[in-house]
Amino acid sequence: MALPFAFFALFFAYPVASIVGRGLKDGGQWQLGRIGAVLTDPDVLHVLWFTFWQAAASTGLTLLIALPGAYVFARFDFPGKQLLRALVAVPFVLPTVVVGSAFLALVGRGGLLDDLWGVRLDTSVWAILLAHVFFNYAVVVRTVGGLWGQLDPRQEEAARVLGAGRFAAWRRVTLPALGPAVAAAALMVFLFTFTSFGVVQILGGPTFSTLEVEIYRQTADFLDLPTAAVLTLIQFTAVLGLLALHAWTVRRRESALKLVDPAQSARRPHGRGQWALLWTTLVVIVLLLVLPLAVLVERSFAGPDGYGPVFYETLQSAATADSTFAVAPLDALWNSLAFGAVATVIALVVGGLAAAALTHRGGRLVRGFDALLMLPLGVSAVTVGFGFLITLDRPPLDLRSSWWLVPLAQALVGVPFVVRTMLPVLRAVDGRLREAAAVLGASPWRVWREVDLPLVRRALLVAAGFAFAVSLGEFGATVFIARPDHPTLPVAVARLLGRAGELNYGQAMALSTILMVVCAGALLALERIRTDHSGEF
Repeated sequence: MALPFAFFALFFAYPVASIVGRGLKDGGQWQLGRIGAVLTDPDVLHVLWFTFWQAAASTGLTLLIALPGAYVFARFDFPGKQLLRALVAVPFVLPTVVVGSAFLALVGRGGLLDDLWGVRLDTSVWAILLAHVFFNYAVVVRTVGGLWGQLDPRQEEAARVLGAGRFAAWRRVTLPALGPAVAAAALMVFLFTFTSFGVVQILGGPTFSTLEVEIYRQTADFLDLPTAAVLTLIQFTAVLGLLALHAWTVRRRESALKLVDPAQSARRPHGRGQWALLWTTLVVIVLLLVLPLAVLVERSFAGPDGYGPVFYETLQSAATADSTFAVAPLDALWNSLAFGAVATVIALVVGGLAAAALTHRGGRLVRGFDALLMLPLGVSAVTVGFGFLITLDRPPLDLRSSWWLVPLAQALVGVPFVVRTMLPVLRAVDGRLREAAAVLGASPWRVWREVDLPLVRRALLVAAGFAFAVSLGEFGATVFIARPDHPTLPVAVARLLGRAGELNYGQAMALSTILMVVCAGALLALERIRTDHSGEF
């Protein structure tokens, strides 16, 4: 636990605590009265209300739309199921900036709906909600559908034989068993939408602002650190409360129904109702998930003189006096790949050691450490990025001008995915195998290399793929610390969308398409590796 604990203490707890302390201290004295002043500000209360409201609405809408899809993937067997399962998961690993760009191309000014019917939904709450459903659809399908496929359908059939109707059998037998999975999926969706940044910043405009967006505005635009510090504390408290509520809910609703191989519970659809449900799910996937990405690709080729690769060709052009960047926009791709590779290595080392520690030890300290590892997914990435700038600026950790800042920030987001992917697999390894190897004289390192590693190699590759994909898309912290001559792809897209002009818009669409292809390629490779769908993601 030493290295993971030191990593999080130095690169997560220290920057966050420092920026909060700097915001709430004046002359070395704590100014706690600032908390009350911020909490009574009508504008802040409006931001808090919208943050909770849109997160709850996004979570409810996602569950409503995605739960039928979870049932289809769990219970039906149809041609192309594995490919469609991989396609559904593509939006989840896409950067939020790309998701915002895709919906901007669909519902924004000059978008598909604007061209066909003169309808614009950008700067509206509906665009934000739909984008959140697009982003989190796979969370529900994977989390709930994964358990649903392992529930023995004979349990529900037995209830129906005893006289229960179809709905009553589902409500009394299947739903209680799915409760923990539904609660876990709802929690993840709520956390992702509660801390939404890129989607709200691009689609919400100046009208809508979540806590994360408001922290960014108070920090970057107004340099109001006290308000940003209070908002960070509010967000941190809310995240801790949500995690505690989820843990209590899971303990209350866990059940012990018999689990089976998912291949045994999936059947070919029969009857009009099941075929109608399957085709409805396919239509929803096409309209909600495929259409925005297809429009994004189409807009990247829609040049001023007709369709062609003109915007892609300009990505290779060197910077000019009026350019958005100090380098050619395409350089952002190579920067992202390099930063993502380094961040993946860091996340694998830190997350792998943390998963190993959690496997072999127990107690409250270890459970608290497990919760600490998840906090970067719910704490403001903007605060972490700005905290890097104000804390890592003096020896022996003077990294403010170093390229290491970006992969370190990206690794913080990648570590939770590595831990949640590796932990279930490591716990499944029979401890007697390690003991037998030790009795035969193997050192601890050799035991890991010859016993654990062959068993978890596939999960390690999956964890590396997830860490790489999420590192490519990290935006909240990177927007602060990426140097102008070394922008990442999400930062480049956001900067292009922030400037007027057809060329900037077209280049943003082109870079978003490139980033989408890279992330989708990584995910499809993971699907070929992960035949057993091990891990919690």
